[in-house]
Formats: sequence, C-alpha cells, structure tokens
Amino acid sequence: MTSYRKPRLDLLFDMHADLETPQVIGAAPAGQRQIFNVKGGTFEGPRIKGTVLPGGADWMLMRTDGSAQLDVRVTLETGDGALIYATYSGLAILSPNVLGRIAGGEDVPLAEYYFYTNPMFQTGAEGYAWLNQTIAIGRGKALGGAVEYRVWAVSNPASEPLAPSGHQNFP
Repeated sequence: MTSYRKPRLDLLFDMHADLETPQVIGAAPAGQRQIFNVKGGTFEGPRIKGTVLPGGADWMLMRTDGSAQLDVRVTLETGDGALIYATYSGLAILSPNVLGRIAGGEDVPLAEYYFYTNPMFQTGAEGYAWLNQTIAIGRGKALGGAVEYRVWAVSNPASEPLAPSGHQNFP
C-alpha cells in the first residue's frame, strides 16, 4: 500500500456565530430535527476576515445514537465586500450532561466533547478564488446561543509534489 504522510493544517480563520433559539421540528424517522438560524457573527484569519451574514442556518439532526449531525450553510462577507458561500457537515457528540451545562451558559471545555466539521467554499470573487479549491477541517465549540469554530485549510505536506491538477498547497 502507498505510504501516506499526514497532511498539513494551516489556520484559515476563527469564527463566532450567534444563533436564534432553535426551531424544533420534532421526532422524525432519522431522529430529532432542529434548525438553528444564524443571526450574524464574525470571522478572522491570516488572509481573510469579515462578517457572517444573517440568514444561514444549521439543519441539525439529533440522531438516535445521541450524535448531532450538522448540515450548515452560511454566507460570509469579507472586509472588502466579497461574498463567500460556506457549507459544511459535521458531527458533535455531547452527553446529555454536557448539553445541559452548555444550555445553562457554562463554558464547557473542548476536552469534554467531540465537535468537528468539514467546510467547503464557493465564491466568484477573484481575490478569494483559492477558497474554491480548499478543503478545510473545523473544530467547533458549542456555547449557549452561539457557536465558535477554528478552521484549518488542509494542504499536502511541504515535501510532497503537487497533485496532478496542479493544486497548490495553501500558502
């Protein structure tokens, strides 16, 4: 089998989004559906910063195994006015105790739960076109009425050649 090296992770941005009270759809065959509408927020990283526009949401499914399956779509607006569509799935595994503590406003340490996402981006803005070919991974933090993410771009290790498409490593 081919020998694979661990990919490089480069900080893309940190994001904070404020959320409305969830719309609880109720028990469906796959689990409990809740929709968390985004009120707004901010994001900032080494090459990009701006605001999270209102109107996006997480169409979260609380699965029967106790995991929260995320289905998020948001629009980011950079400081220079570019619009970026971000979409990601993810998985959060939080015990009922941790969920209750977060809902009660406690800042629960990340070590007490699992919360990861895989963002992808689309934009027509030339200055941010590199995002269209960027795979990312995010670590989430659940807060009462909000969510935070640290998002990294995934790149080839520096010593590996470019992919056949010529895709560059994240600069």
